[in-house]
Amino acid sequence: MTTRLPHMQALRAFEAAARLASLTRAAAELHVTHGAISHQIKALEDELGVELMVRAGRGVRVTDAGERFALRVRDALERLADAVRETTAHVDERRIRVTVVPSFAARWLLPRIGRFVAAHPDVDLDVRAATALVDFEHEDLDFGIRHGLGEWPGVLTEHLFDETYFPVCSPRIAGGRLPARPVDLRRHVLLRGEGEPWVPWFRAAGLDWPEPMRGPMFSDSSHVVQAAAEGQGIALARESLLGNDLRTGALVRLFDVRVVSPRRFFLVHPPRLAKSAKLALFRAWLRREIAADDTLDVGRATGARQAPRRTSARR
Repeated sequence: MTTRLPHMQALRAFEAAARLASLTRAAAELHVTHGAISHQIKALEDELGVELMVRAGRGVRVTDAGERFALRVRDALERLADAVRETTAHVDERRIRVTVVPSFAARWLLPRIGRFVAAHPDVDLDVRAATALVDFEHEDLDFGIRHGLGEWPGVLTEHLFDETYFPVCSPRIAGGRLPARPVDLRRHVLLRGEGEPWVPWFRAAGLDWPEPMRGPMFSDSSHVVQAAAEGQGIALARESLLGNDLRTGALVRLFDVRVVSPRRFFLVHPPRLAKSAKLALFRAWLRREIAADDTLDVGRATGARQAPRRTSARR
């Protein structure tokens, strides 16, 4: 005898309500009305002949039977989503969707997109700039280029290059009277970026100075570089974000002291795409661009590393 399966909408409504312990939040997540969620769950209970949820104060509580059922439904929905992603990943080999932090997208990747299009005119590259972590298991993305320590669970990571910092400024700053020695920085405005302290560079330059507490602060590293180019102060710039500014003279490097950041650039992707043709194509193009950029500190490639935990594939 074949068991008749409940409607998918009813299962999704119940799973969301059970997980969120709220009909209202479930409705918001699924973009339907509160009444629609309530109706779907009631229809599901009538069909199964089992009470799945009961009201508890202003919210809802899942019954014991409902809790067991919710776990099985959630697992089934996740498996179904995995199957859809795996199938479309093989079908849609001519579209590459990559997530990149905004500063790297603006200052390094986007100026090179024209060369990718010229080399691969039949491939559609979809670049999405975002600062937030992304979940490859639930979002419509293939790869990411991320800046960090490389320790993200559930994804494969491939080291691309290291990151170095050194001070830069506009040649017009202070009427062209640029600081000749690191100690001369005390007479200038120091631009600051969130999460990018000056102290490691001070130490490398032999300065026992505390972290600057005054001066403009920027949340995006590319804005720090832009502010320096506009003559607003001296920036401790990430080398990868300088582009052609040093070559064109929009910015000049101060001193020979530089520091290597513990945070590096990585190509990250979910394990299911490890052997995909689109990854091989994008990786090869990316590494050619990196090799041609003589300003980057490529360092030692670490190859691919996989965090074995079966958690959300973030980053």
